[in-house]
Amino acid sequence: MSASEVTAYIKAQDPTKAKTLEAMRALLLEVEPKLEQTIAWKSAMFKYNDKFVVGLCAHKGHLSFSLPSSELLGTFSEDLKDFVLSKNSFQFAVDQVLPKKLVSKLVKARLKEIREAK
Repeated sequence: MSASEVTAYIKAQDPTKAKTLEAMRALLLEVEPKLEQTIAWKSAMFKYNDKFVVGLCAHKGHLSFSLPSSELLGTFSEDLKDFVLSKNSFQFAVDQVLPKKLVSKLVKARLKEIREAK
């Protein structure tokens, strides 16, 4: 799986979702340019050193941002208080690009978790 498959996944969405997903993808790669892109669990997933960092997924009425670490998501409960949370993801509007500050905090925390697990 590769960036081209993530591109195909994004292009398969309706125009509003596709625009937001593409902006989120660009934001993730701006925050951490070394992220690898793949498709897993019917989502656009971003990996670092073969470990999943975050994922983006299109649903019927929303988009979701996932962290493969439910403990980590819980540590950001204050930052995520305005979102609908599940075990390891949160929902956001199909036309809403998440703030760079929030995305950066989440990605950096997950990367730290990955590095410390070695």
